[in-house]
Amino acid sequence: MINMVEEVEQIEEEAEETPVETFDVSYSCLRCGTSVLNSELSRLPEIKCICGFRVFTKDRPPVVKTVKAI
Repeated sequence: MINMVEEVEQIEEEAEETPVETFDVSYSCLRCGTSVLNSELSRLPEIKCICGFRVFTKDRPPVVKTVKAI
């Protein structure tokens, strides 16, 4: 019984040590164009830009993918 408790404690400690991957997605305000990260938006009580506008668009990379026709 004691060995099981020690094993559970060791498993919990190992779970705490593994880092969780977070992806920083960048958004830009539709009105003023200010770029904001997702982590910054999640800290605020409401999703709003510094200019007061609430509409954001997701920034996408400028690379255009080309797909060959079959």
